[in-house]
Amino acid sequence: MSPAPWDSEPRAQGPTGPCGLQFRPRMDMAKLEEARLFIQSMDYRRTTWQDDDGDTILHIYTAKGQREYAFAAAERLQELGRLDSKEHKGKTALLVAVTANQPEIVQDLLSLGADISMCDIKGQTALHLAATYGFPEVMQVRGRERMPLSTCLTPLHCAVISHGATMKAPTSVQGRHTWLVSLCQLVLSLISQEIKSNKTALHLAVKDGNIQLVHFFLKQPLPDMQAFINMKAHGHTALHMAAGLHTSLHQEDIIRLLLTRGADPSVRNLENDQPAHLLQSGEQGEKVRRGRGTSLVGECS
Repeated sequence: MSPAPWDSEPRAQGPTGPCGLQFRPRMDMAKLEEARLFIQSMDYRRTTWQDDDGDTILHIYTAKGQREYAFAAAERLQELGRLDSKEHKGKTALLVAVTANQPEIVQDLLSLGADISMCDIKGQTALHLAATYGFPEVMQVRGRERMPLSTCLTPLHCAVISHGATMKAPTSVQGRHTWLVSLCQLVLSLISQEIKSNKTALHLAVKDGNIQLVHFFLKQPLPDMQAFINMKAHGHTALHMAAGLHTSLHQEDIIRLLLTRGADPSVRNLENDQPAHLLQSGEQGEKVRRGRGTSLVGECS
């Protein structure tokens, strides 16, 4: 198949913002008018054409970050009732804009009526994707829109799961924490549990041995921190999970953090085990069992 006629248009350039994002609050109006004339010159078949991957002109311009051409294409597809057309992975142009970390295009598409509730073939909404990839600017664009949570993982759970990968991105620690704070404020409280396993964000962070996130979550001003820490996921509290971190360098520190914030070492799981029963055998297990601030001695019975 020959290349689409719009595929060779030059990418719009702008000043680079945080994380390498090209950030231009205002569109180039001359370029927008040029784009509108170009789109209007197309007949219906060319405007609604989808390539072998199901991409429309809007998907392509959005993925490339060509804001003015994306806006003009979105206006035309809106008129034709095709603004939320999906490509082969079930992504609308809005979902592509989120994945490509294009907050201005996200805002443009929302302003034109793009459906914020649409999911891809994995059931991920725009907010799930923004959380998974760790794009704070896209998260903030969402503003006051309400996003349905149609998958068993909430966006906060997606953020926690993806945090390890995000840590490798060229973003400051403060920036990552700002992203998580925004996520907590915009979506759900920390006590939300994933449907399938009943894990909270804290369970996931502990299971991953992610001491930074554990520390971050335990600093949040929850009305009943002790109840949150002792929530169970299939019978396991976060302390049970921490006791099972036999190969983690942060096991002892995570246990200490949980205990100092109210974790109950006497709670039993479905197998009637207390956290101390799940510690590794040998010298390291005994060290954790009797360590200062982590002592679980006397809790097993």
